[in-house]
Amino acid sequence: MTTASQPRSGSGFSRGGSASARPARGGNSFNSSSAPRSYTGSGSRAGGSSSSGGRPSYGTPRSSGFSNGGRPAFGGQRSSGFSTRQSFGGSRPSFGGGSRFGGRSGGRGGFKSDRIDESRFINKATAATEEAPHVAKHTFADFDVHPQLAKNLIAKGFVQPSPIQDLAIPVALEGRDVVGVANTGTGKTAAFLIPIINSLVANNKPKAMVLTPTRELAQQIEVEFRALTQGMRLWSVCVVGGLPIMRQIRTLEMGVNIVIGTPGRVKDLIERNKIRMEEFQTIVLDEADRMLDMGFIDDMRKILGGMPEKRQSLFFSATFSPEIKALCGDFLNDPVNISIKTRDTSASVDQDVVRVPHQGQKVDVLHDILNKPEVKKVLIFRETKRHTDELARELRERGFQVSALHGDMRSRERSRAVEALAKGTIQAVIATDVAARGIDIPDVTHVINYDTPSTYDTYVHRIGRTGRGNKKGVALTFVR
Repeated sequence: MTTASQPRSGSGFSRGGSASARPARGGNSFNSSSAPRSYTGSGSRAGGSSSSGGRPSYGTPRSSGFSNGGRPAFGGQRSSGFSTRQSFGGSRPSFGGGSRFGGRSGGRGGFKSDRIDESRFINKATAATEEAPHVAKHTFADFDVHPQLAKNLIAKGFVQPSPIQDLAIPVALEGRDVVGVANTGTGKTAAFLIPIINSLVANNKPKAMVLTPTRELAQQIEVEFRALTQGMRLWSVCVVGGLPIMRQIRTLEMGVNIVIGTPGRVKDLIERNKIRMEEFQTIVLDEADRMLDMGFIDDMRKILGGMPEKRQSLFFSATFSPEIKALCGDFLNDPVNISIKTRDTSASVDQDVVRVPHQGQKVDVLHDILNKPEVKKVLIFRETKRHTDELARELRERGFQVSALHGDMRSRERSRAVEALAKGTIQAVIATDVAARGIDIPDVTHVINYDTPSTYDTYVHRIGRTGRGNKKGVALTFVR
């Protein structure tokens, strides 16, 4: 039986730092019965191994009964008899579209909410898919693109396109409208940037625009644009909230080829007559469904409505809702529909639930999960900014290296948190759903839904941060 390696009081913690001593809880015994994937425990909270004061662990049978404050089962049924505990509360950059400024996005309304069947949070990772695997018809060398762009693709190690890239790039290079539906982490960014760059380098008078739901995604797209346009004298600007708008205006006035931003800030700049949509020939809606969820529909329609009738529109999304379908019908011209999804959630993500009957026990259960050696790089989701800060503070007091991430933080602080997790200098980021889209942190091992997501689409987007590419990941959702 595997147990947590470090006590919670007296002798420190496994994840660095120190905290004030916490009293031991003894006298908790477990009666277990056989069942797959369980979360029970052994060992004393104050140190040593014991049948009392049990610590939750993975890979042991589910507990069917607890006495006097026993620990909740992982993936098991609810149990009674828990003791209670209080809850815790501008100058031009270098060639290649150098970074022009980042910032922050904001929503324009609340999120939809529905009740999600808990069974949808349980799904074993599998290498198999529900459809025949895609067989690539091209390599990147096959695409008819500008020689410098082809050289940059080689420099980045692009050889074999992903399914969405293999199907979307040839069509987009022909100037057709595209609707691409694919899971997160499948390479949608390159699927639209490569055709856009090829078009801009051939004729850089018409401009292109990419709309995203969050500033982090906008910033990451601009980084990718810069890497793919080295030596091509193409200029970009990232227009998002959170940084001074006047700096972005000055950059626009200097002249750019592509604008990458969030709908709210783009709309503001249109109203100031600093962005003239009649100059734009290509537009991308990246993560279109998320922008709808965030209440950007009116801004999106105004932006699209200001473009010339003759244009190219590329819509990419992880889901294809009726609202997205209506938007496509209003603004796209005979689009090519490409869908490479095989299931709602990635086949490479092992999904399960953690049952915690009492709110006050959640932070203890999370503590035990974070102490597992395989839990190395984690995104933990909470519903509100205040609760995000509270949980980050509590985990730091317990000795864990963590950071918060939410919309009230400065852009520099948010970037620092993402960078720290990417480099492995911290173990976890506790985030609101601003981080569920667009943040591409390599090798995230676990996504933990500390608060149950309000919609299933939100769940899909959250857990898409792990199991990306060919990697495996784990998604755990706390339920009562």
